[in-house]
Amino acid sequence: MKNVKLAKFWDSLQSSYFFVPAAIVAIAIALANAMLNLDRQGYYGPLKNWGWIYTGSTDGARAMLSAISGSTITVAGTVFSITIVALQLAASNFGPRLLRNFMHDIGNQVVLGTFIGTFIYCLLVLRTVRGDGDDYDSFIPQLSVTIALVLALVSISLLIYFIHHASTIIQASHVISEVSADLDRATERLFPAKIGKGLSQSGQSKVEIPADFAVDAYPVKAAKSGYLQAIDDDELMQIASKLDLLMRLEFRPGKFVVQGSELVTVYSGGQVNQKLTKKLRDAFILGKERTEQQDIEFPIHQLVEVALRAISPGINDPFTAIRCIDRLSAGLSRLAGRDFPSPYRYDDLGNLRVIAQSVTFAGLTDAAFNQIRQYSNSDVAVTIRLLEAIATIARYTQNQQDRAALRRHAEMIRRDSQEAVTEELDKQDIEKQYQAVLKAL
Repeated sequence: MKNVKLAKFWDSLQSSYFFVPAAIVAIAIALANAMLNLDRQGYYGPLKNWGWIYTGSTDGARAMLSAISGSTITVAGTVFSITIVALQLAASNFGPRLLRNFMHDIGNQVVLGTFIGTFIYCLLVLRTVRGDGDDYDSFIPQLSVTIALVLALVSISLLIYFIHHASTIIQASHVISEVSADLDRATERLFPAKIGKGLSQSGQSKVEIPADFAVDAYPVKAAKSGYLQAIDDDELMQIASKLDLLMRLEFRPGKFVVQGSELVTVYSGGQVNQKLTKKLRDAFILGKERTEQQDIEFPIHQLVEVALRAISPGINDPFTAIRCIDRLSAGLSRLAGRDFPSPYRYDDLGNLRVIAQSVTFAGLTDAAFNQIRQYSNSDVAVTIRLLEAIATIARYTQNQQDRAALRRHAEMIRRDSQEAVTEELDKQDIEKQYQAVLKAL
């Protein structure tokens, strides 16, 4: 459970705009204290030999620190404003579900944190500068002022990077490639997924579900509503093995759970009590939004959302939709070569412990193609690219069941296009590509 919760917590920190800037500010505070201590000890290191140490007056030090701190906090406000504008553009052009990807962008967080950290550093150093007319002995933190100048140069470099980066991350090609990378990472992480041993691994020839399971099983209900973001499969298997239970999961990650819905059904012979109920509920992590931590459909839906917005009448950008289809075909081709886990999960002794809600290749093809087909049936270019994508995926499929799912989508695309497309030559082009799909299958 710790690993799943830590992964969820780390994901939340990465998608926030306070963690990285706060960490950089903490580093700036520590750096200011360290440099001031070295200044009080009179140690300047090799910087003095190189001639880089600040050698100006007290007024010059104050003026420099004031200029750096004032300019950096001003630019930090500008960076924040540009970031908000980029988020607004992303929400309107690509969909609000893509905002999470922009919030995950570490570059913006580092730039914002560096400017704020430089500002804090200069303030902390500025308060220690004292001249001959002050109440205390004169003190010019030469090393600290020099480091402030270095931080100013770093901030300028990051500003140039930010201008380039901000103009890049809102481009459709960049957004699509990043979501596609999320899909690839989710595929590597989740397939083959394991909760104990699958049916083929255990050596069992059949599934031993008790005849009275539906009657005697006890439902554990959700304490709150939300999207099921992750399930601690190891924790569930440990509980089931220790107490000799059989569980059937009623939801899989990515689904919305209503408060009071049955999360898991437990066949236990009357062992379910309040303590066990709490442990089982804690194994299900619910949140306000979907994540790709254990939900392979989420990045697929993100690509579909970008494609649907691109082919909407208000935007009418089929080229972006075609890019999304290309990425979907690449992701599904990778998935077609993976082993999809059995819903029946066994412990090390070969006992059935968990019946999971499994993801299927047919379900993933439905998520990828259904909506695009429905909204683009009159767009010849998008329709032909859908058929080309199916032909590409067919080369990587390993069984007849997956090929049947692809054939079903090809037939639906052909029927929809024949009804929506009026030009005869366009119909012939679609039919030609459909025949190519059949040949690939």
